[in-house]
Amino acid sequence: MAEGPPTVLAGVRTRVFERVDALSDDLVALTVDLVRIPTVNPPGDAYTPCAELVGRYLERLGFTIAYIRAEGTPGDSDRYPRTNIIARWESGRPGPTIHFNSHIDVVEAGQGWTKDPWGAEVSDGRVWGRGTCDMKGGLAASIIAAQAIIAEGVAICGAIEISGTVDEESGGFGGVAFLAKRGYFSRPRVDHVIIPEPLNPDRVCLGHRGVWWAEIETKGRIAHGSMPFLGVSAIRHMGAVLDAFERDLLPRLDNRETAMPVVPPGARASTLNCNSLHGGQPEGFDGLPSPCVADSCRMVIDRRFLIEEPLDQVRGEVIDILERLRLERPHFAYSIRDLMTVHPVMTDAHAPVVRALDEEIAAVLGRASTHIASPGTYDQKHIARIGQLHDCVAYGPGILELAHQPDEWVGIADMVASAKIMAGACLRLAGVASPT
Repeated sequence: MAEGPPTVLAGVRTRVFERVDALSDDLVALTVDLVRIPTVNPPGDAYTPCAELVGRYLERLGFTIAYIRAEGTPGDSDRYPRTNIIARWESGRPGPTIHFNSHIDVVEAGQGWTKDPWGAEVSDGRVWGRGTCDMKGGLAASIIAAQAIIAEGVAICGAIEISGTVDEESGGFGGVAFLAKRGYFSRPRVDHVIIPEPLNPDRVCLGHRGVWWAEIETKGRIAHGSMPFLGVSAIRHMGAVLDAFERDLLPRLDNRETAMPVVPPGARASTLNCNSLHGGQPEGFDGLPSPCVADSCRMVIDRRFLIEEPLDQVRGEVIDILERLRLERPHFAYSIRDLMTVHPVMTDAHAPVVRALDEEIAAVLGRASTHIASPGTYDQKHIARIGQLHDCVAYGPGILELAHQPDEWVGIADMVASAKIMAGACLRLAGVASPT
């Protein structure tokens, strides 16, 4: 880290933090404006208007704006364009680039709300609504952090970048993955990345578990439902797969534990979830189905694995069960198709971006930071895998457990504190030029 003389840095931090406090109303207003644009994924609603809102705000601060559509990526169309924004502010002095990356897409509102999910109500020291926590509050906080540095005329070195990217909730292929393939998250363009995911304002997230998604199809033979003995039920075959998972695989996974500091504690074990199950005739018809033995049954599995587990082992354990059933059950046939694989990611706890955030958390909050790892993946996977940039972590306001929940909210005080911490980390990483 190129912090500059301690007395210079201390004085600058004080001014910048005071500016963040003065901008707290702007921080709330920006969060409200972002949440009121329902960027629901799927299908990818309103990405362009949201990106343009961010762009207009940053352009006023002196950022150069680029809107980049991820043409050809899953879900992209003229109706639902995958519009990303990357904004860059140059100090005019040589030095590193600090990049704040936030996703602008949110999941559907769902049921169970007592607030308007798109109303962005401000009450009880909170902003309420879908995406407040995950992660438009973090995006707004990173923008205010940069604004405070620029407004104070701080002579930092290097550059600041802020991006609003799409499709993180569905894998990030139209967002960070697309941009990383084009060099937007690699040296020499970028040196340090902070992703303001909602992980509590005193925690630095070093990485995440791995994920393997696959679709298993069991195959049968169609027959009349009154004479099932003349057919082969793919649904019964899938029942045998589920039973083998319950008896044989899940107990083994429960007994594995990672050294990664994954939160919540239950996620330190390996996990397997059945995301969906479809057998027999298509759903959606209001009448009675035809009486048929199902000749196909499909299940999507979501296997979260640990940094200690090789992918070959993870995949092999499932295939071993399917192969055993093929030998044990008459007429058992199956196919398996990989849908997505992401390896675990873990940034070194002594990396520059981690140290900068640790020091600012201690200074701003008066307590030591906690290093954690995420149970699910986020866009750090693409920055590390494609961009080969490993000085990257997640840090931002919000409570992890509120993400995707009804009555989602983000605390205003947490956003202000996180904006200060992000601004302070930016100053430490960029360095402050000494007065001449």
